[in-house]
Amino acid sequence: MDSGSLPEERTELPKSRTEADGSAVIRVLSYNIRSMRDSPVALARVMKACAPDLVLIQEAPRFFRWRKHLARLARAADLVILSGGGSAAGPALLCSLRATVERTEDVLLPLTPGLHRRGFATAVVRFGGARLGVVSCHLSLQKDERYAQGGMLLDRIAAMGVEHAVVGGDLNERPGGRTFRRLARTLNDAWATSPWGGEYTSTPADPHQRIDAILATKGIEVLGCGVPDFLDADELRAATDHLPVLAALRVPAS
Repeated sequence: MDSGSLPEERTELPKSRTEADGSAVIRVLSYNIRSMRDSPVALARVMKACAPDLVLIQEAPRFFRWRKHLARLARAADLVILSGGGSAAGPALLCSLRATVERTEDVLLPLTPGLHRRGFATAVVRFGGARLGVVSCHLSLQKDERYAQGGMLLDRIAAMGVEHAVVGGDLNERPGGRTFRRLARTLNDAWATSPWGGEYTSTPADPHQRIDAILATKGIEVLGCGVPDFLDADELRAATDHLPVLAALRVPAS
């Protein structure tokens, strides 16, 4: 699979673990699943193969029986629902049983007439001695609204009352765009910090742009981030119209 440029050396992404000092190495997956309109079987297989502790979803089912559809996906991928879905206008969070959940909150953003409603799925979780804020987002296609939503995202992280946080999202913008740059001034762009696997996330049939990202607060160590290169190309094309972004992060003990 040609999923974008690769670093010179390919190394295995670190597996999840809890360190002796209470810090935690976690795997975070960010994935636009296009409301599960493609193959849910392929989608679940892709997610399960990544062995994530957290899955930050965009375009989760939002309408008829959306909770049932999301629950089936979580179960097939050996995960559980954390928050979001229809109640957050699309973003959702799934997690493994390794996570201890402190709280969750779904946030609806201001509605611009004529544009799609947007929201954030948020949570605070613990892995070992590490406490982590988590946000899934899907920013607007309209550039001015997208820029405003980028500011709202940073405000939301600041208001969560956590030292460490991770964001996964379909930013609908490449790294040179002003909203992406606004976020990257405050948060570490995980791919740019420690590239691993492939870079480009859109589209599976013709990867040519990076519009999906995982970003983390400065105290989190990025051990590697990118589009996994061990996944089956046919399953990736069958699953949805984006490629997944997988990161391994070391979160300090709180």
